[in-house]
This record gives sequence, structure tokens and C-alpha cells, in this order.
Amino acid sequence: MKVTFIGGGNMASAIIGGLVSRGTSAGDVRVVEPFAPQRERLAARFAGIGVHSVSGATAVAGADLVVFAVKPQQMREAAVALAPHIDAVPLVLTIAAGVRCADLSRWLGGYRRIVRAMPNTPALVGAGISALYAAPESRDASEAAARVLEACGEVTWCERERDLDAVTAVSGSGPAYVFYFLEALEQAAIELGLPAGEARRLAYATFEGSMRLARASSDPPATLRANVTSKGGTTARALDVLNAENVAAHFIAAVKAAAARATELGDEHSKAR
Repeated sequence: MKVTFIGGGNMASAIIGGLVSRGTSAGDVRVVEPFAPQRERLAARFAGIGVHSVSGATAVAGADLVVFAVKPQQMREAAVALAPHIDAVPLVLTIAAGVRCADLSRWLGGYRRIVRAMPNTPALVGAGISALYAAPESRDASEAAARVLEACGEVTWCERERDLDAVTAVSGSGPAYVFYFLEALEQAAIELGLPAGEARRLAYATFEGSMRLARASSDPPATLRANVTSKGGTTARALDVLNAENVAAHFIAAVKAAAARATELGDEHSKAR
């Protein structure tokens, strides 16, 4: 499969790395990247890759898939530049947060074979998860988009495009929630007198081990939590503090706020003509 990336930043680099590690020839990948030092880094890392400074017919000629991997605020400009050359491309995949299929289609001059995805930053280490939505005109060919994103993690499909706003709030923003928790757990360990290095090691290993345990179990998180919470014990005392402050309710409200902001951003992009 020949793939052209519009944008050669961290996420594009992660996906390209995953594709190459799974057997895709670097010669089948092209990247449009205006920043010269980044083009040089890509060419050095992936010998044989095609790099271009601007979008054009040469960049997408023969491509089976074009992936928009630019920042949302750059999407309109990038799409308009590519619009005259897009008709022959079988499928477009966009990973730009908040940019809806209808708006990308409009900027591409009416092109409709679009799959929209929301990946997350663990894709940088091959451990991401991406949710995808296929516009009706693209569903027969949409598995090509899934194969690209599977190169850097798991994939799941959304039946409705609006569900991507919830995905953005849960898994797109989710790594920040995890890091927030790790930061607090590490700081608590330090304030309890543990050396900083040991505090971080304990926090990271505890989180990683807990996730391995959760994945190995068929029990829901509530049961797993109950299994490690003895009545009157240390864990119960800690959870009493969290429950007294309604931490779970506040956290759920925070995720819902992120989803609402994702919808707002989509509305803002829709106004860009």
C-alpha cells in the first residue's frame, strides 16, 4: 500500500515507523512537510522515503491512501492546497482532532471518501488506541485506514461521527489524566519521605502492574478495586478521603467537559470557509 502523509510530525512519524516495522517499504511512503529540518530527520530515519515541501500532484500520484496529520488549525490550508489533486486518491484518512468529515470534504472541493480517526499519544511507542469513523462513501475501502493505524496500536470503530467527541475526551485526552494521577502519586510518595527516584519508580510500576492485572482479569474495575480494599485497612482509609471529596464525580465531570470542548472545536472548524 502506498501512503502519502500530509504533515510529518510526531504522530505521522510514529505511524510511519509502525508501518515500516510491519513490512511496508519506506519507498512506498511519502510525506509533505514544509519544515526542512523535519524532512531531513524523516529522510535519515526512513531511508528511501519520499519527502516533499509542498502538496501537489507528485506527492499523491499513485497513493492508495492520503493521511492528513497536521494540526487542526492547519487543516483548511492543507486541504485546499491538495484539493486539485485529490480526485484520483481512493481514500483519505484524517487524524486532526475536531475536524469533521463534512468540513474536510468541503475544503477538498467535495471529495467524500474520508475516514476520520482519533488516535492518542501512546501511539508514539506503539501502544495507542485509535477510534475511526467512516463516511458513507468510504466504507467499502475503510479497512485500509484501519491497517495504517493498527501499525501503532489498537483500533475501534464508531458508528456515529459525533461519538468521536466522546472518544477525544476519554482516550484522546486520557493520557493526560493518567500522567496527572502519576504526578500526584509520585508527589505523595516524596512527601511521605521516599527519595524522588524511588517515588517515581513505585508510581510507574504500580500503574503498569495494575493495568496488566486488569487486562488479565474478566472482572470490572469496581470488583478489582473491592478486591484490594480490606474493611478498615489502609486502602479503605485512602478511598474514604477520595469519596468524601467526590473525586470520581469530579473526574467524570472533567471528562464530560473535555467532550463538550471537542464539540465546540468542531463547530468552530465548521465556520472556517
